[in-house]
Amino acid sequence: MTIGWLDLAAGASGDLLLGALVDAGVPLDVPAAAVAGLPVEPIRLSAEQVSRHGLGATRVHVHAPPSTTARTWSDVRALLAGADLAPAVRAGALAVFERLAVAEGRVHRVPADDVHFHEVGALDALADVVGVVAGFEHLGLDRLTASPVALGSGSARSAHGVVPVPAPAVLELLAGIPVLAGPVPAEACTPTGAALLAARVDGWTALPPMRARRVGTGAGARDPEQLPNVVRLVLGDAAEPPPPAAVVLEANVDDLDPRLWPGVLDRLLAAGASDAWLTPILMKKGRPAHTLSVLCPPGTVEGLQRLVFTTTSTIGLRVRDVGKVALQRTAAAVDVLGGRVGVKLAVLGGTVVNVGVEFDDVAALAAEHGLPVKEVLRAATAAAEAAYPAT
Repeated sequence: MTIGWLDLAAGASGDLLLGALVDAGVPLDVPAAAVAGLPVEPIRLSAEQVSRHGLGATRVHVHAPPSTTARTWSDVRALLAGADLAPAVRAGALAVFERLAVAEGRVHRVPADDVHFHEVGALDALADVVGVVAGFEHLGLDRLTASPVALGSGSARSAHGVVPVPAPAVLELLAGIPVLAGPVPAEACTPTGAALLAARVDGWTALPPMRARRVGTGAGARDPEQLPNVVRLVLGDAAEPPPPAAVVLEANVDDLDPRLWPGVLDRLLAAGASDAWLTPILMKKGRPAHTLSVLCPPGTVEGLQRLVFTTTSTIGLRVRDVGKVALQRTAAAVDVLGGRVGVKLAVLGGTVVNVGVEFDDVAALAAEHGLPVKEVLRAATAAAEAAYPAT
């Protein structure tokens, strides 16, 4: 699974995201070709290498002629519908602008179709949205996640006049998404950037487990003293978490005939459980009960869960992954009273540290000779410890 993660500590905008995509290996021709498919005045993209607080980064410039056209959502929708774009890029760009229209409509209390985009309807914003969508489609990521978004603080001037930062539309677009002001007292996240994030990001998290293959660093125009004005895009392969060494299934049971428990434990062990045991407990209303615990290898969980449900009265299970440390085990045997008794040897670093005899063998031998089990157990243990002395 190929995944990406966006570091948004400095915020987000169309040019920051474009720069990160190009720096991460998306050829500049990819967003440029998509932008060229727009039925508007010619727009050209260029890229330069810059430094932000000592970090090398790519800054993508959008070269567009001046435009005084104030497009509505209906205008932009028709423009994109008639553009020479790949279907996935067209659909992605429409999704971004639809979010923008709905957010602006809520802020200005007008229908979305009547929203005049002003800044975000300008040619450079169109290029940013189409270029970023084309870049992500080119990468073909299975999943894109991002850090919380720095939005900035203070105020900014827009086509509507002075507006507070974070911009109202940005807060609408990022509702329910983790955000913070960040250290820069200026606009850090633009409405275009917020709409792109809302449309493209699948989840919000710290850097997820991955095997990183490439990092793209995109720069914006500003270079504030508080932090590098960059967006980082980390690309890699999802790192599968290691499988658990063992799994414990647990259930509290207060309504099972206790005579059934030995059979339940025997069936669980026969079905592949590494161990199964009962712990006496006291439940609500003073009811005596048992906690059933089943230690099992991961591959046996499904079958053992079914067995617990069919052989006991529980209607729920707790499932916990657990670590496990096990000594190397070796099977042996000793001669006792003319018979053979199995022995288990536990080895640590090549040295025997524990010796145990098979109780079933001891009991069978005691019955054969008509002797108390404890006497045969004592003799078998002495023979095993003499033959395989533990240290």
